[in-house]
Amino acid sequence: MDQMSPDNINGVILAVSSSIFIGSSFIIKKKGLKKAGASGVRAGEGGHGYLYEPWWWAGMITMIVGEIANFAAYAFAPAILVTPLGALSIIFSAVLAHFILQEKLHMFGILGCVLCVVGSTTIVLHAPHEQKIESVKQVWKLAIEPGFLVYSAVIVIVVLVLIFYYEPRYGKTHMIVYVGICSLMGSLTVMSVKAVAIAIKLTFSGNNQFKYFHAWIFILVVATCCILQINYLNKALDRFNTAVISPVYYVMFTTFTIIASMIMFKDWASQSGLKIATELCGFVTILSGTFLLHKTKDMGNSESVSGRGSASIPRDRDTPVFTNSGSGRSSNSEKIAS
Repeated sequence: MDQMSPDNINGVILAVSSSIFIGSSFIIKKKGLKKAGASGVRAGEGGHGYLYEPWWWAGMITMIVGEIANFAAYAFAPAILVTPLGALSIIFSAVLAHFILQEKLHMFGILGCVLCVVGSTTIVLHAPHEQKIESVKQVWKLAIEPGFLVYSAVIVIVVLVLIFYYEPRYGKTHMIVYVGICSLMGSLTVMSVKAVAIAIKLTFSGNNQFKYFHAWIFILVVATCCILQINYLNKALDRFNTAVISPVYYVMFTTFTIIASMIMFKDWASQSGLKIATELCGFVTILSGTFLLHKTKDMGNSESVSGRGSASIPRDRDTPVFTNSGSGRSSNSEKIAS
């Protein structure tokens, strides 16, 4: 730590604090969503009763505090230090879900979570360094170059297709729809957050960046993307296991963010073959962890039911990946318990 600059130390402290708050917010918000769903229309069914639930607002405040800390961390430290620490939110979320929400995670699920964290951290730590940015206008020039404009257009088109075609048909049963929307928009959010954070830091140092319209456009993008992410993250939390949502969301969000950063800042051209090979290993690790998580996500609950002295519940072999089969299993569990 004595070799780190004061700015980097501040960034690390803020990033760790952000992970604690964000990881906790998943659990607090879901507790509110469950209470709201018990007395009205669930968020996954289009209900908004959670807006009257104090637990949900407590979770929202906790998440906002975490996001502000994360926002500030990007202003002090490079993404290569801030982004890997976001994996800590997975650990806090999984542990709290186990003890507070009784969402049991089998030991192979825990191993899958660890693999996701290790793989994501490997990719981020070996990602190319971003170029030094000294003004919001410099970020704007990078954002309007053809490569990033094409990436942004593709992201927006895919998100619109997910929202208007796949979400009404498969959103209630396939977690990847909700998480995909949040992750894709998240990659654009981080690029804009980086620009706004730089603008705020330079402004506080005496070089006002908010006199340029570019800064306000980035703020508008951040606000729009955050509203979309909050809406669909609520739906995902209401219908699927929190301990599974957190790592998958982190993995997809990190992956798309790295891709967006590489395209926007063009640092990929300076990578060596060793770093590229390491990143590929990280992707394989992530895929392995994600597969393990989804294949064992109900195993802990099944064992707790079968441990009561009854026959174990048969698993569906053809269950689609990233689906929620909890409703069918809960009815079987109630029969066995009775």
